[in-house]
Amino acid sequence: MALPDIFSPETTAELFRRIDLLRADTPAQWGKMSASQMIKHCHVPYLQALGYDTKKPALMARFLLKYIFKKSMINEVPYKPNLPTAPAFIVKGEPDLDAEREKLKSLIRETEQKGAAWFEGRKQLAMGELKAVEWNNLLYKHIDHHLRQFGV
Repeated sequence: MALPDIFSPETTAELFRRIDLLRADTPAQWGKMSASQMIKHCHVPYLQALGYDTKKPALMARFLLKYIFKKSMINEVPYKPNLPTAPAFIVKGEPDLDAEREKLKSLIRETEQKGAAWFEGRKQLAMGELKAVEWNNLLYKHIDHHLRQFGV
């Protein structure tokens, strides 16, 4: 089953609808993050994909991501609850939900506008070149996982 297309306005609208349902007191169904921490956490893959965050993970992490976890990260199978979080993705403190929500929506919109052709063959920091469909799966699976974490 193909995942929704992050490069389409329809998927962007649906993600925005779900993101807008979150409130500061929306409880997580699993994990330790608050809603605002989760939203900021969801910025990271978009920042990396769009080239705003170019800091590569440590050598061992790159090896594990490329040769052990890549397939499960880019396929169409949803992530399971309670997976461990990479250090670069951990959010400390309590960010402002509304500000972080708007930044995330901006990153999602930019991804849609750049389109699949821009992502085709683009390098991911640890996994190397990805096809546009692999970028789609990587980005959509992550945000969908966390929106499901908060029941939206």
